[in-house]
Amino acid sequence: MSFVSQLPDDRSLLTVFVQPRASRTALVGIHDQAVKVAVTAPPVDDAANKALLAFMASFFKIGRQRILLHQGHQSRRKQLIIAGVSPEIIRERILAELPP
Repeated sequence: MSFVSQLPDDRSLLTVFVQPRASRTALVGIHDQAVKVAVTAPPVDDAANKALLAFMASFFKIGRQRILLHQGHQSRRKQLIIAGVSPEIIRERILAELPP
């Protein structure tokens, strides 16, 4: 699965596909080589992006300042840069959380 990769500076690059205005915030699955994340926030005034970053920080149990929205500010497909968590750990945690 190529939804996560290693950057040269030891940070990780995670590709996500966001579904705004969902009934709950959660990991949903893998969609087109990206992790699909549902968020309850609407895609207005950066609310969905903020909800995504807060959820991912909570999911990986890291500080919010260690996750950066790198690309896709106004798109459903986004790239996040995550500091301090290796791609292997990201992949393991995501796959363990997804429904079988």
